[in-house]
Amino acid sequence: MFAKAIHSYKNAYSGLSKESWYLSLVMFINRSGTMVLPFMTIYCTQKLNFTIVQAGFIMALFGAGSIAGAFIGGKITDRIGFHYLQVGALFSGGFMFLALSFLETFGSLAIGTFILSMCNDAFRPANSTAVAFYSTEKNRTRSYSLNRLAINLGWSFGGALGGFIASHNYKLLFYVDGCTNILAAFLLLKLLPAGDSLKKSAKKVQGEITKSPYQDKLYLVFIILTALFASCFFQFFTMQPVFFKTVWHFDEQFIGLLMAMNGMIIVLTEMVLINKIDGSRPPMYFISLGVLLVGIAYLLFNVFPAAIWVAVLSMILITLGEMFAMPFMNTFWINRSAENNRGEYAALFTIAWSAAQILAPVYGAIMIRYGGYSSLWWLIVFICLIASAGFYSIHKFEQKAPAQKA
Repeated sequence: MFAKAIHSYKNAYSGLSKESWYLSLVMFINRSGTMVLPFMTIYCTQKLNFTIVQAGFIMALFGAGSIAGAFIGGKITDRIGFHYLQVGALFSGGFMFLALSFLETFGSLAIGTFILSMCNDAFRPANSTAVAFYSTEKNRTRSYSLNRLAINLGWSFGGALGGFIASHNYKLLFYVDGCTNILAAFLLLKLLPAGDSLKKSAKKVQGEITKSPYQDKLYLVFIILTALFASCFFQFFTMQPVFFKTVWHFDEQFIGLLMAMNGMIIVLTEMVLINKIDGSRPPMYFISLGVLLVGIAYLLFNVFPAAIWVAVLSMILITLGEMFAMPFMNTFWINRSAENNRGEYAALFTIAWSAAQILAPVYGAIMIRYGGYSSLWWLIVFICLIASAGFYSIHKFEQKAPAQKA
C-alpha cells in the first residue's frame, strides 16, 4: 500500500518541465510574502485610525487595481511576451509595498493601494501564459496544479509568519512583502533568463487568424459563470470564518485549523488527483462537478446543527470542489486561446476572479444584514447550482460542436 502511494506521487510529479518547477518556486517565494492583505483592514483601523468605511474602500481598491492590472497585463503579454512583464511586475510591486509603509493619509494610501494592486496583478496573466508555454498539452493541467500548490504553500507560510510579524510591528509586513517580491524577480531573472522563449511568445503566428476573447461568446459565458462561482468560493475567506466564530461559537484556533486543513489537503492530494482524472473526461465536466460540491458544502450549514464534524465535512467538500474545478478552468481557457492572444484570455480569467473578490463581501454582508447567515447560505447554494448547470451546458455544447481555437 505504501509503495503504491509512493508510486502515485512519483507519477503525479514526473514529466513536468524544469521551467514549470522554476515558475512554481518563484510563485512560492512571492506568495510567502503575501502578508499585507490579510491584515490591511486591521492596520487601517487600529494603526492609522481610519473608519471601517474607509478601510473597506481601501480593500475595494485592491480588487479594482487587480482588474486594471490584469487587463493591462494581458495586453502587454500579447505584445512583448511574458518574461519581462513578470519581472517588471514583481520589481514594481516590491517597491510599491515598501512605499506603502510610508503612506499614512487616506488619500495617499488609497492611491498607493490601487497602484500596488495594479502592478501585482499585471503579473498574473503573464505568469499563466508562461505556465502554458513551458508545459505540453499532456501535462498542462498538472503544471497549473503545481503552480496552485506553490500558491497554497506560500499563502499558508506567509499567513502564519504574517501573524507573528503583525503582533510586533505592522510596518515590517510591508518590508517583508516588498523584499520577497524583489527576491522573486531576481530569482526569475536567474532561473529563466530571456531568450528564445521571449521571442517565441511575443511573435505573431503568420497566417493564423485570431480574435479577442471579448468576441468569443462561449468564453464570455464561461467568464460570467466563473465570476459567479468565485463569489461563492470567496465566502470561504470572508463570511464563513465570521459565521463559525459568532454563530457556531468556534474559537479562533479551531477556525485556523480548518483553514490550514484546506491548504494541506490540496498540497497532499491535488497533484495525485489531477494525474488520475486528467484526460478521462472533458475539463468542463470536472468544473461542473467541483462547483456542485462547493454548493453542497454550504448547504450543510442550513441542514445540520452546529457541530465540529459538519464544519470539517464542509471544509473537505469545499476543498474537493476547488481541486476539481480550478485546475481545469485553466485548461479550458488555454485550449480556447492561441499563441498571440493568450495573454488577453488569461487577463479576462483573472478579471473574473478579481471582480468576484469585490462582489463577494458586498452581497455577503448585505444578505447577512437583512436575512441572516441562513439566507446567505441558501443564496450560495442557488448560485452554485446555476453555475454548475451552466458549466455542464458548456460541456454538452462542446460535445456537439468541439471548441475552435480563438
